[in-house]
Amino acid sequence: MIQIHNNTEEINTAAADLFVESAQKAIAAKGKFTAVLTGGSSPDGIYRLLASDAYKSKIDWNKVYIFWGDERWVPLNDDLSNAKMSYSTLLSHVPIPQENIFEMYKDGVTPEEYAAEYEKSIRTVLGEEGKFDLILLGMGDDGHTASLFPGEAVLEEQTKWVDAYYLAPQKMYRITLTAPIINKAEKIVVVAFGEKKINALKEVTTGEYNPTLYPMQLIKPVSGELLFLVDKVAAGTN
Repeated sequence: MIQIHNNTEEINTAAADLFVESAQKAIAAKGKFTAVLTGGSSPDGIYRLLASDAYKSKIDWNKVYIFWGDERWVPLNDDLSNAKMSYSTLLSHVPIPQENIFEMYKDGVTPEEYAAEYEKSIRTVLGEEGKFDLILLGMGDDGHTASLFPGEAVLEEQTKWVDAYYLAPQKMYRITLTAPIINKAEKIVVVAFGEKKINALKEVTTGEYNPTLYPMQLIKPVSGELLFLVDKVAAGTN
């Protein structure tokens, strides 16, 4: 499903409302809400809105569990860290217990070792079903999502929930949720806006199925909902 909005402000509001709705529903049903955050610049406005007085009081943050969809393998105080951005815009401004936050980085271990450890953390919180309540994703200009980049072996992963690998074009390690665990989610929300997203959005949603070239096409929920929140520019309707 694709929702086309006039601008990023409308996208931010729609995403924040969905976050609150999902949180309230999950907490009422089972006493906790499990969410996956995304990095990059796309969610900045969403996180700041959730941290505002108008929104943060709507959620029982003691019952919220936060994970990430992917991360650059850099220390948490590095400006490239998705976690650092999420703390500065959201997590440091809401009353969520630190033990409920699962950053995708740890000193003293390899990315591969921590990928296995991170998967164990997911299983501890979610159980063997591994069904997140809400996953927020961005989409790159090349059609990638999380750290599922075109042409990489991680696209073929079928058993691991979390994987880590060296991304040669960027000369750095990445750690990421894999398509199988993402697709288990109750709700997946993809945020994409701006002119640079036009081609990728068109190919992903209406083009020939070629996930090696456009990895976002791998995201097909098993039983949940997939929702694209885009602006008129990205949708090519402006």
